[in-house]
Amino acid sequence: MLPSPVGGDFRCGRIMEPATQTRIEHHWSLTLLGVGLIAMFAYYGEPVLAVLFFAVLLSFTLSPVVEALEYINVPRAAAALVAVVALLALVYGISVASYKQAVVFADNLPKYSQKIRSLIQPFEQDAEKIQKTRDVVAEPESSNVIQVRQVQSWSDFLTHGAGTFTDGVLAASFIPFLAYFLLTWQSHARSATVMLFPLEHRHTAFVTLGLIGKMLQSFIVGNILIGLLISALSVGIFGLLHVPFFYFVGFLSGFLSLVPYLGIVLAMGPPILVGFGQLETGDLLIVVICVVGMHLLALNVLYPKLLGSRLRINPLAVTIALLFWGAVWGTIGLVLAIPITGAIKIIFDHVDSMKPYADWLGE
Repeated sequence: MLPSPVGGDFRCGRIMEPATQTRIEHHWSLTLLGVGLIAMFAYYGEPVLAVLFFAVLLSFTLSPVVEALEYINVPRAAAALVAVVALLALVYGISVASYKQAVVFADNLPKYSQKIRSLIQPFEQDAEKIQKTRDVVAEPESSNVIQVRQVQSWSDFLTHGAGTFTDGVLAASFIPFLAYFLLTWQSHARSATVMLFPLEHRHTAFVTLGLIGKMLQSFIVGNILIGLLISALSVGIFGLLHVPFFYFVGFLSGFLSLVPYLGIVLAMGPPILVGFGQLETGDLLIVVICVVGMHLLALNVLYPKLLGSRLRINPLAVTIALLFWGAVWGTIGLVLAIPITGAIKIIFDHVDSMKPYADWLGE
């Protein structure tokens, strides 16, 4: 940067006055400060915000059911209660059936773990030999020992905020009640939120909230449909290959495949775990190929068809969002990262000063 004769700066062939430069630096300072405060608020407010976001997602998921019941003259409060109770009954039924299968699977897990351990034992022995050799060669003198701070692992990030089982159950117990009240007072909450904005921006706020609602509905319903389809295909393929517990393993593998980026690895875990020692090598290879193929089918065909029109975020933005929210909220952040980023993009699309950021997030 060259100093100008009038005390300004040359940028892009023009002279920038000191006052203009000061305003730009002030703007960026406020922006960075705001981002830092939002990140701090999200980090320390996780117990409340995570429950609230899950309740919002649930309310948007059940909204079509409530509207259908209202169409046949059921009062909205009663329709919301019916929808929430029906969902809880469905979740309870799935949990009971899954628990029984999980108990049987856990009883047989030691048998599978012993077979896996026998397969990897030679590799463990080689690793121990290498470790002993390295310790002998690189053993430091006592006077030169330096204390190094242990680096936090990704497992620590992913389990951040998990808390105890009791804390999780207590937090989850608020979700149905919040979802019920959000469904009951949906119109009032939306109108009251719009009224928080100045008169000239209320129409934009109304449209933005509507688009966010439709995006969240598409995201939840689309993921459920994709998960059910992949699970059905997995159960059928695993059953043909005689994978033990194929009905439970296939259902679990199908929904694990929906986890962003980690899904393909997580989906391989259950069938490979129960398949070791029970299936031939060729059958295990077929299982891996099928899991990879179904994951690619969901990622490249089903997701664009069901979510493409509502959720237009480029892969780089998705990756950064997963890293950020995974570090802030752990596993919960990985689940909520995409809908939160999608909602942020919709807001940026309707704020003139934020449209360049929306373009950066978009495809």
